[in-house]
Amino acid sequence: MSTTVEPVTGRIHSWDLSTGVDGPGTRFVLFLSGCPLRCLYCANPDTWHMRDGKPATVDEVMAEIAKYRAFLTTAGGGVTLTGGEALLQPAFTASVLRRCKELGLHTALDTSGFLGARASDALLADTDLVLLDIKSFDVRTYRRLTGGDLAPTLDFATRLDRSGKRVWIRYVLVPGWTDDEDAVEGLAGFLSGLGCVERVDILPFHKLGAHKYEALGVPFPLRDTPAPDTALVDRVRGQFRGHGLVAH
Repeated sequence: MSTTVEPVTGRIHSWDLSTGVDGPGTRFVLFLSGCPLRCLYCANPDTWHMRDGKPATVDEVMAEIAKYRAFLTTAGGGVTLTGGEALLQPAFTASVLRRCKELGLHTALDTSGFLGARASDALLADTDLVLLDIKSFDVRTYRRLTGGDLAPTLDFATRLDRSGKRVWIRYVLVPGWTDDEDAVEGLAGFLSGLGCVERVDILPFHKLGAHKYEALGVPFPLRDTPAPDTALVDRVRGQFRGHGLVAH
């Protein structure tokens, strides 16, 4: 008796090609739909709900990625899965990562770590680089800023360190929210104790996604928050470097 295997299907928002911001080289960046957090500075509110994404099978996604295989390899790049939150769809994410490795492509997972417990060992084995977004090191600020808890992200970071996984930290710098000196100092101290962290990218807050909130009819919570000035960015970057971390 034959058995029919159902194709692994996910919900995706879109895909794009990028250089320099989503991992090394030029990347095929796959944006998955759905996210458990509601970060006040989120630039992609149109990725919040899985129901808004387009259904796609792993085969369909891989057919698109395969078109760029030679280019991505020549450009020293690969494939990055992001969102939304890619770990909200762990089976789909794991399947895409596995298939990318079968094509010989470098893989990266961009995640908040909030759902890190959903990442199986097999999924991580097929992930060459984790881009870990740590929103704040202050528990109360993290809750107010994202609606979630900090602990799962720190647990995931520790797990990545134990497994020897390469990690780039992404830290969005928002004046009045993530610029507290003590909180930055605490995060820098935590990260300096993890041998897996290769670099920390300071990402200045911006409002490039404000028009998406307008289109959705949703208020942008930080519309009156200014972008950080150069002095603030330099101070925070210096704090991370003061702990021996490579910070950009």
